Formats: sequence, structure tokens, C-alpha cells
Amino acid sequence: MKQEQEPSYPIHPLQAWFAGRSCDLLGLGVSHTDLAALLVRLGIRLTVRDKKSPEQLGAAAESLRQSGVRFVTGDGCFDRLDADVIIRSPGIRPDLPGIAAAVERGAVLTSEVELLLTLTHTDSYGITGSDGKTTTTTLVGKFLEADARHRRSGKVFVGGNIGTPLLPLCDRIGGEDRIVLELSSFQLMCMEHAVTYAAITNLSPNHLDWHRGMEEYAAAKQHIVGAQTRRLVTNADCPATLQIAGELKARYPALSLFLFTSQGAQVAADLLTRTPADRVFYVHEGNICSTGRDGQETALLPVACIRIPGRHNVENFMTAIALTCGQVSPEVFREVAESFLGVEHRLEFVRTLDGVDYYNSSIDSSPTRTAAALSALAGRDIVIICGGYDKKIPFEPLATALCTHVRAVVLTGATAPKIASVLQSCPLYRPGAPTVASEPDFVEAVKKARALARSGGCVLLSPACASFDAFRNFAERGERFKQIVREMKPEEN
Repeated sequence: MKQEQEPSYPIHPLQAWFAGRSCDLLGLGVSHTDLAALLVRLGIRLTVRDKKSPEQLGAAAESLRQSGVRFVTGDGCFDRLDADVIIRSPGIRPDLPGIAAAVERGAVLTSEVELLLTLTHTDSYGITGSDGKTTTTTLVGKFLEADARHRRSGKVFVGGNIGTPLLPLCDRIGGEDRIVLELSSFQLMCMEHAVTYAAITNLSPNHLDWHRGMEEYAAAKQHIVGAQTRRLVTNADCPATLQIAGELKARYPALSLFLFTSQGAQVAADLLTRTPADRVFYVHEGNICSTGRDGQETALLPVACIRIPGRHNVENFMTAIALTCGQVSPEVFREVAESFLGVEHRLEFVRTLDGVDYYNSSIDSSPTRTAAALSALAGRDIVIICGGYDKKIPFEPLATALCTHVRAVVLTGATAPKIASVLQSCPLYRPGAPTVASEPDFVEAVKKARALARSGGCVLLSPACASFDAFRNFAERGERFKQIVREMKPEEN
């Protein structure tokens, strides 16, 4: 067995890259807290800038301050940046006047993910899109981890928008290792160092409370591809991503373009004739298959092996398979498919109570996510809980999905009135079909859903909205839902 060794560096990659330059760290979130501690240990002159007060930032900030870190907090903290390097938290717009002025004077604007890609010299796999990023990223990580076990060589590091912040580990990532990253539009907004293998799962309106329009949102997603990218995988059934694929292939002719479609073998063959695709992935006779320009079909995975429900999860598998095809064997695809039960907060089964199944899909923070979850449960008697923080995205697609798939809707959170109005204006809506109830309190909303549910049916938390009106994040919302459901007592006969 080959002995695995961590890479040996005469000097930490971050220390060498900074080479005496000072750093402004914008936003002290969880990942930046670990990064700040590392930069201090490496002797890099550091200023942390955050709108929160030192008291709000807590003990971690106080520890950094005692280590000599300078803090600039409150309103105006991003106005006069004076460091050589600016590391931006993804939630901070890169075009703020203070940032723009610093870049104009010669400061380097970067981010944790971009620095990771700059400082490591190994294959990287990046997944972005409006829906399916986390499941696809998890699958790619599992495929590569299984492959590494079979090869007995290399490690796989999964991060970006999920998992452990990877930049502090860059001195442990060697040439035989591989990096897998879930990347949001916030992270990609001004990134110049692209990944080796890229996937754009789909594109639909999202985060329009932050982006200045759909055009900016779509443009950010394209930054996942650059001159160093060898392969792009994207969704041929989504007109926006198909257009982006053609534009990127024209810009980077050496880029291999792999498309996937849920429309079957004939559509796949048509795509090879009318697009610049090098390979297309599709379902044929019960298998995920691929065909290249030679016309030869290869069966890669029986769909029946996939244990998580829904067409969208078949698409997630197609994306992950297309991203790793040629590097990972079909035996690995099957091994993972037969054991993978899904990612927490994504159509996660909680319990059966009084004949009703309860599912937590708190990750569903957009109408398209909720529509996909409902499609996976099609045919069931569904009571759904929707509503939350308003990201300024249209709810018409949600209304259509609700009218098509559910018997009752319980609305909660800041967007409840907006969803109710759009739902009742939907051409498919009829009074009482679906039943619509509103409960501002989240606990009461779950109880109302239970009261409306019928034995043999299900209750689904799929909010179609972000959680920030009531929870820190979707995970906290999902955990609260599971806690409420698990504490419910069976009805007495």
C-alpha cells in the first residue's frame, strides 16, 4: 500500500503569498474566524472589519484583538480600506465604494475560496447553480473519496459553501489530492481563478434581494469557468444554462462541454447535432447513459440504484457522474448510489406519526426547489409549510406547483401574505383547492399542518424562502421543525 504523506512546504503557502503584505478581512463569519487566527499565527498584519460591534462579535473577536488584530466596526467600517490585500466575505458586495477605491489604488481583492484555488496545485471540482448544488457537491465528493480508497492514493477535501473552511488547510493539500467546492453566486461574483472541472446545475431567479438583477446573477455563475477549466457540465433542459454553455465554449474552445437532459435518448442525440456538446448524459432503458460524438452509448448507472426520490435527484446524479466520468468507474457510481440516503434538510424523512409521514426540506429556499420537492412526492396527499424571508423573487412558479401537487398549504413568516396573494391569483387555483391557512408563529404552523394532514399522506416543510426572518439559517429552521415533530405525541384512539 502506498504510504500517504502530507505535503511538505518550507514555508506556509499563505505566508509566502502575503510576503509582508497587510490584510483587510471583511466580515468575521465562522470561516473568517479560523482564517484570521491562522493569519495572526503566520505574522500577517491583519485588520478585521465588520458592521457588528466588538461585543456582538463575541469571544472569538476578543481573542483576536488580544493577539494584536486591529478591529474597525460599525457603520462605515468598509469606507477607508488601507491594506494591501482585501479578503471579502461572500455576503459583502465587491462594488462597495470603499472596496472599489482600494482596488483603484492597487489593493488585491480576493476571497477565501479564490485564495484556496490560487495556492493549491491539484484538480478542483466546482458546482454552482440555483438548485441541487449541495447534493451534487456531496455526490462528487463521495465518488472521488471512493475512487481514492480504491486507488489507495490521495485525499478529497470538500468545502466552499458547505463543510469545513479549506483555506486554513491549504498546506495539507498535495498534488494527488482533489478539492470539491459548492460555490454560490456571492462567492463567484468577482472570482478570477476558476476550477478545473465545473458544473452549473440550472439557473432560475434567486437572491434578487442582493443581486441587482437576473443578468448580474447569471454573470456571476459564469465565473466558475476560466482558461484553466477543462470540463463544463450543465443542464441542457434549462435554456439559460444552455445559452451560457454555448457562450463559454466559444470563449474557451479547448473546454470540453458535457450536457445532461431528462428528455431521453432522442433529445440527447439531437443535442449532439445542434450544440457544441462533446458528450450528453440522459436516461435510457432504466440507466443513466452517455453518448459522445462517436454515437456509442455507455450505460453508467441503473436509476433503480438511486435511493433518494425525485427526478431532480436523478439530475443531480447525472451532473455528478458527468463531472467525474472518465476518472471514476461505474462501479463507484453504483456503490455510492446504493448507500447514499441524501443530505440533511433535503427531503429528509423525520418520522411517521398517526399514519402521516413528515419530511424536512428546509434547504428549499426558492420556488424551484419547492417545486422539485413536490414533484418527488407527486401522488401523495401533501400538506406543505411555506414562507420565510423575502428574497424578492417571483412566486408564480410556486403557486403553480402548489395548485398542482398539494391539498393544503400552511403559510408562515414574512412572505406569507405575498405567497397567499400570488397563489389565489393563479389560474389553476380554486377556493379550497388547495386549502390555505396562515400561522405567523412557526410552532403553530407545524401544529396546523398536523391538524390538516390525513393518514397515508405527508407533511412537508419546504419553505420556498430563506430563513432569515426567524432563524439564523435553513439548518436551524430544519432542526426546529424536526424537534417539534419528534416531540408530538400520538393521538389517543
